[in-house]
Amino acid sequence: MTGEQNNSQTTVATSSQGMVEKKVFQLFGLNWYLCIAFLIIIAAATFTGSLATELAGTFALMYLIAVICNEIGERIPIWNDYIGGGLILTFLVSAFLFTNKMVPDKYAKAVKMIMGSKVDFLSFFIIFLIVGAILSLERKLIIRSFAGYIPAIFGGIIGASILGILGGLMFGINPKLIMLNYVLPIMGGGNGAGAVPLSQIYETVTGDKAANYYTFAITILTIANIFAIITAGVLNKIGEIKPALTGGNGEAASLMRHGEDVGNDKKLAKPELVDLAGAFFMTVSFYALGRLMGKAVLPKVFGVAIHPFAWMIIFVAAAAATGIIPDKTRAAAKRLQSFFVKTMVLLIMVGVGADTDLNELVAAINLSNVIIAFLIVVGAIIGSAIVGQIVGFYPIDAAITAGLCMANRGGSGDIAVLGASKRMSLMAYAQLSSRLGGGIILIIGSVLFGAWLAK
Repeated sequence: MTGEQNNSQTTVATSSQGMVEKKVFQLFGLNWYLCIAFLIIIAAATFTGSLATELAGTFALMYLIAVICNEIGERIPIWNDYIGGGLILTFLVSAFLFTNKMVPDKYAKAVKMIMGSKVDFLSFFIIFLIVGAILSLERKLIIRSFAGYIPAIFGGIIGASILGILGGLMFGINPKLIMLNYVLPIMGGGNGAGAVPLSQIYETVTGDKAANYYTFAITILTIANIFAIITAGVLNKIGEIKPALTGGNGEAASLMRHGEDVGNDKKLAKPELVDLAGAFFMTVSFYALGRLMGKAVLPKVFGVAIHPFAWMIIFVAAAAATGIIPDKTRAAAKRLQSFFVKTMVLLIMVGVGADTDLNELVAAINLSNVIIAFLIVVGAIIGSAIVGQIVGFYPIDAAITAGLCMANRGGSGDIAVLGASKRMSLMAYAQLSSRLGGGIILIIGSVLFGAWLAK
């Protein structure tokens, strides 16, 4: 549970007979003594090796880490307002535990298997956020908001390039190297969609090994990812102080200004269980359609690979804009999205932490790299906010989605950034940044590598 959803407070309620009933202090939706008892049971099963390594057992272990870290993180002053609260503490503690092999090996392997390509729980999580977010948009505003989003992405790229080059000049680094080794990997849509294909382009153009480019690219991207998460929390706090700059947070977060709520359709009907089943089936079907287009029918457009998530977003947006999805199904998709955001996001943060090597991050930390990465992230914020304001977006929400979700580590980075900023309902836009925005960076990279490094 994120901060606004945390119900671990002692409250007083009045019964129908007029008697005052004191509710029990809660942790993660449970009476505190039940929650603590369950945590102790899971810990005992883990340390005795009796906990299974299949899905249920692994989820239990992940919740053991997540619930404790989340409850602590939501109560630390300053951290809970500006750094990201329980979600970010969960991520950092998980990264520390797994990097230092403090989790028994068989359970560490189980967590990484669930998050890895064989199970890929992260993609499973993301597709429900995408479909629920898009289908809850006001239909008349879908085309308008998506059309204005591409310029906001370019604004972030331009801002990141300008401040990145200025930072490089401070340390005597050539602007070309700043663009190739810093800006491109940071703004490239993450690891699989950015750093990896960029390193392949580098090898093709220069004849040098891809690993020589990738090693630095992934480390500088990791530094920028941390800054993206931290600044997301700061932007959320600024939005609370200056509400005019944002469309709000939580499930009602919106991107467009002038009272046009594109984050929440208030006219959605109340779904029943059968509607939830239909929305679940619809979501995995849209995912299958995205895979079909991205892997078989049209994997490349003008020579650039299009990620299946990007195709999925296009088809879901088209279906929402045409109104062919019944209101109850749209409402059910939104309910599923809310369920995943409120209950599953902590599992994702543990999994992302398990996949983060803190040693790589520490090895890349020096003054020049840290400052340049920070300036690139700030440039992405400023550029996307300015252009977003021009095209009719709230500047803070444009900066978070079109800026920070370009400057993080792709899908997992999107989860962390939106979690820190309490704007999970904007996942569709975040994925546009990571996927379509990442494709734009690959095109720019191909041109720059060919122009500056070709032999």
